[in-house]
Amino acid sequence: MPSRPEVAALPVYNAGLSEDEVRQKYNAPHISKLGSNENPYGPSPTALKQWENLTRQMFRYPDATASALRHALAQITDMPADHIMLGNGSEQIIRLICEAYLSPGDRVVTVLPSFGLHMIWPEMMGARVDAVSITAEGRFDLPAMKQAVQAAPLKILMFSNPSNPVGCMMNAPDMLELVACCPPDTLIVIDEAYYEYAQGSPDYPDATKILPRQERPWLVLRTFSKAYALAGLRIGYALASDTGVITTLNKVRDPFNTNMAAQGMALASLRDRAHMRDSVAATVAERERFMLALARQGYAPVPSHANFIFLDVGHDAAIVAERLLRHGVIIKPWREKGFETCLRVSVGLPVDNDRFLHALAIETGQTDDSH
Repeated sequence: MPSRPEVAALPVYNAGLSEDEVRQKYNAPHISKLGSNENPYGPSPTALKQWENLTRQMFRYPDATASALRHALAQITDMPADHIMLGNGSEQIIRLICEAYLSPGDRVVTVLPSFGLHMIWPEMMGARVDAVSITAEGRFDLPAMKQAVQAAPLKILMFSNPSNPVGCMMNAPDMLELVACCPPDTLIVIDEAYYEYAQGSPDYPDATKILPRQERPWLVLRTFSKAYALAGLRIGYALASDTGVITTLNKVRDPFNTNMAAQGMALASLRDRAHMRDSVAATVAERERFMLALARQGYAPVPSHANFIFLDVGHDAAIVAERLLRHGVIIKPWREKGFETCLRVSVGLPVDNDRFLHALAIETGQTDDSH
């Protein structure tokens, strides 16, 4: 049976390779998984102690509204609990936004390169996506974005800040200037999946503090997958401008969309935020060392405010990525038009980052001054 035309035309999201796949295919003795922006320091040890207690409750359905977790997030974010919704990863919330608000022919503005689902889910609903390319220096192109949101009727403005995959950051004045150019009924969606890694940057804005200065409806998306190291449990959340937005999303949300283990581990992780902050600090420090090492090898990585680095390797990145797999190194080559020579590499443990640097030097013929 043929699918809807919109679905037939969709690309398949590139989720990357697993360690087992690479180990089996290349027989690599060591695997450095640097393709999915995971937190290599793992979840809070305090949270892990709760795991056995959670397993004893697996026969019960989870709380459909994740009430305890929403109230804990309310205290941390200074947002009312009824302005918060949980999702099976923030990527599910992106899909719910598109299902709830987009009809065929509606228009969405995002950036290029982008997190793939910012384009795939709107296109699934038959929406038109206009993607504004970053500048040659790897920054948001504010004039071009302002022009795009004013060009025609606009339903949703959606982009990540800091950007995934580039790592660049939009400051508060620029964000307000951009939003002010949008039609008054535009839904503003700011994906802050890497919020915790960017918090220490002097000009990084918390969108939940910026967007209330204007009257358009808005959503800010965050996740437990990155800084809290719960990627395998799939849990993210949305912070909304008003209860009406949450009510709309709940109409298309699966009744039990976040499982009990994910809710429990997220709640326990919030009780040990010191572990999260320590792992973020370690990653940020390693990110700076990693970028300096890349510069010594002749590259010019884009300054990053997240837990990954975006760089142009001057060759077809897909070929480079395939060659790196022979060394047991997994990264993510970018395939969007105009960025085929770029790759995104996660900031892992120092030993894994060094393995990437060494393998990259071998496979691209660059000088490896770090060894």
